[in-house]
Amino acid sequence: MPEFQAYLNDLPDNDFNTIFKSIPSFYRDLKDEANCFISGVPGSFYERVFPSKSLHLVHSSYSLHWLSQSPEKIENNNSIYITRASPPRVIEAYKKQFDKDFSRFLQSRSQEIVTGGHMVLTFVGKSIHDPYGSHCALLELLSKSLIDLIHEGLIEQAKLDSFNFPLYAPYKEEVEKIVQMEGSFDVDTIKFFQVDWDERDNDDDVCFDAYSRGKHIARSMRAVIEQMLVSHFELGDSIVDYLFERYVYHLACHLLVQEGKFLNTVISLRKK
Repeated sequence: MPEFQAYLNDLPDNDFNTIFKSIPSFYRDLKDEANCFISGVPGSFYERVFPSKSLHLVHSSYSLHWLSQSPEKIENNNSIYITRASPPRVIEAYKKQFDKDFSRFLQSRSQEIVTGGHMVLTFVGKSIHDPYGSHCALLELLSKSLIDLIHEGLIEQAKLDSFNFPLYAPYKEEVEKIVQMEGSFDVDTIKFFQVDWDERDNDDDVCFDAYSRGKHIARSMRAVIEQMLVSHFELGDSIVDYLFERYVYHLACHLLVQEGKFLNTVISLRKK
């Protein structure tokens, strides 16, 4: 019977407990097929987190579009992210931070993966060289919601000016260039998959109205970004609730006139 050792990695502040509680039932389901041993390894994957030459397969699931920090020296952007009106220096700052982070990720994993080992990476991306990808609209609508709160005197303009969302979706050639420059991996393949903002839209048997879809999308986004917003903008519970009510409104208005979709990138790499 084959044996597998699986390491689960996440940041130290994130809670492993829910996953750990599910492991016994997973073991029971797997008992007649393989022996699997699972452990958690807290730490940033932009640094070393595993022993040298200890891994045969790495799968990064929906994480590498998150930057290690917000890009530095961004001023007068009038948004929390890249918009079509953003000056070139904003786009360059984001690209520079992603280049630095992704290179560090590749360097760290190259020391941990055996020769001939593989990585499969899934993250938000773009198929063409367009700084304003379809994912940007999600964050531009969130920025509008924050501006609503500024107009009502609930948060300060200075707080918005100093907040830059730490996310970047690279395009295909950008990823390939960084992999080539770092030099430890060969690219096997890169694929793109279009994803609806509301994953329920893939169900052809159910039709949701714009408000219902906006509410579902806002709830999903809130689960990911609420703590980041609360920390920076110093929001109380009632203001957070109101912020996401405004977000639902802007999402619904957007979905009335156009679809909400973005691209996932899946890239397979082999260690030289």
